[in-house]
Amino acid sequence: MKSNSASVLGLMLVACFLSAAPARAEDAARNCDVPAYLLATESSLPKVAEAIKKGSPLDILVVGSRSSTINTSDGTAYPGRLQALLKEKLPKVPVNVSVELQIKKTAEEVAPGLVKLVEAKKPTLVIWQTGTYDAIRSIDPDDFRSAVDEGVAALQNAGTDVILLNLQYSPRTETMTSVPPYLDNMRVVAQQHDVPLFDRFAIMRHWNESGDFDLFSTSHDIDLAKRVHDCLGRALSKFVIDAARVDPAQQN
Repeated sequence: MKSNSASVLGLMLVACFLSAAPARAEDAARNCDVPAYLLATESSLPKVAEAIKKGSPLDILVVGSRSSTINTSDGTAYPGRLQALLKEKLPKVPVNVSVELQIKKTAEEVAPGLVKLVEAKKPTLVIWQTGTYDAIRSIDPDDFRSAVDEGVAALQNAGTDVILLNLQYSPRTETMTSVPPYLDNMRVVAQQHDVPLFDRFAIMRHWNESGDFDLFSTSHDIDLAKRVHDCLGRALSKFVIDAARVDPAQQN
């Protein structure tokens, strides 16, 4: 009798776990919600589109700062999640995402080396994450715009697609650092060169204001970082596919 009771209890626990799993998955998806207008872009990624159409390798280079990483080595930072999600959505396309860290460097310091990175890595797409350190150092916004303009032009001339990815949103530093001039200048450059701008700042602010993430808390543990990066990877993978105008038939 005891054995039967234990078995029944075990089955009940399994059933409860299975019934709870979809709810947790649903909650995770809801926490990653991004309004459509924040992922809309009129600019395209023709080289990415060509690689997907031909089934050629899709090599993506993320040029970024520490905020493109997490203190783990398990692929949970947004570049790793981007690679995993693109592989899932594009099963017939070899996808590789690599990261080139440019720690504590302004756009003006990074821009001159971008062509050498492209020559060495030969990426289909460069995602240039910039602006944070410029804002921290209060670099003249006009100088920042000129540097980003120079860098994007160099990347396009080198034959790669480009996505600009702007600053992280942090409610704790919002009142201490003036970020609007840098956000505005990145948008201007993106429009001038007809490249997509992934508005990480607005997306993260939306998550904070909607209560999906508490980005004001001083106790930002590794689990929160992983969740935010996972959501960024999900949003960015959708952004890349949409900007490449990928036919639904080419997706998983």
